[in-house]
Amino acid sequence: MKARDILSVLDAEILTGDENLDMEFYAACGSDLMSDVMAYVKENVVLLTGLVNPQVIRTAEMMDIKLIVFIRGKRPEEKIVEMAREKGIAVMTTNHPMFIACGKLYSAGITERGVWD
Repeated sequence: MKARDILSVLDAEILTGDENLDMEFYAACGSDLMSDVMAYVKENVVLLTGLVNPQVIRTAEMMDIKLIVFIRGKRPEEKIVEMAREKGIAVMTTNHPMFIACGKLYSAGITERGVWD
C-alpha cells in the first residue's frame, strides 16, 4: 500500500514527507515501546505510535522506517517534525486510536505483520 493510500485510509494529515507518498508499505507496527520496534520490526513497515518524542525519529532512522503515523490526534513539536524531515522520514497524524488505525490498515490490505514470527 502506498503512503498516499495510508493517508486516505486513516483520514490523516501529513506533516512532512510529501515526496514519500508513492513509497510502498507491506506491514504495520503499532507500538509505544521503541525497544519492541527495535527488536521486532521488518522492512517496508509503517510505524503507528502515540509516543511523541525525538526517540521515535531516532528509532525510525535506525530501523529504516520511512513513515510514522502519530495516533490519537497527537502532534509532534516542530523540532521533531524537522528532525524527521532531515532524515527523510514521512510523518502523519490521525485522530484514530491505535486499535482502530491498525484495523483500518489491515482491512485496506496491509496484512503482513510488522514483526517477525
